[in-house]
Amino acid sequence: MIGIVDYNMGNLASVINAFKKVNADAQLESDPSKLGQYDRLILPGVGAFGDAMEHLKSNGMDEAVKAFAASGKPLLGICLGMQLLFESSEEFGQTEGLGLIPGKVVAFDESRFDHPQKVPHMGWNEMFQVRTSTSSVTSKLFDDLPDDFYLYFVHSFHAVCDDKYAIGKTHYGYEFVSAVQNGNIYGIQPHPEKSHENGLKIIENFTKL
Repeated sequence: MIGIVDYNMGNLASVINAFKKVNADAQLESDPSKLGQYDRLILPGVGAFGDAMEHLKSNGMDEAVKAFAASGKPLLGICLGMQLLFESSEEFGQTEGLGLIPGKVVAFDESRFDHPQKVPHMGWNEMFQVRTSTSSVTSKLFDDLPDDFYLYFVHSFHAVCDDKYAIGKTHYGYEFVSAVQNGNIYGIQPHPEKSHENGLKIIENFTKL
């Protein structure tokens, strides 16, 4: 059974519908004490990093998510949910995150853009799978997907982390990390639930981890 963390940050109907489309049982969960009963967990999110952490901390959901991650069961952060996995964000000042993946979240640096682009980064863009220098294997989250494929993005901030955690990168003004993995903990910046067949394949793959 798959749990979707419900902490009042965004419309979750599209996430639930995406799991239905791949014939998976997923349900919203707002009770931190019940997270442990799930086999897999989704941490979604739309909005500001600070507000999201405040909501998570208000009833102990932050510690419950950390405990779930420590259990070794698969956890997937989507969009803002991916950003929350990191140690901190500079959005509206410095805010501490869940600290499940070493790194931080920063605003797009428009001074680095190779040509003028609008921020937020909104719309379809390519994700390039990342292979380590010692292996030709990519993350199982992207099984049966090509080396590069299109997904739907909406964000003004992005993650900065060591390349060993990067499983996907995207170019918007410059190259940035758009998908991460740290053991059983996964994160993806675009919205797979809004990304048609490619997104549904990622969701289906998550159900098989």
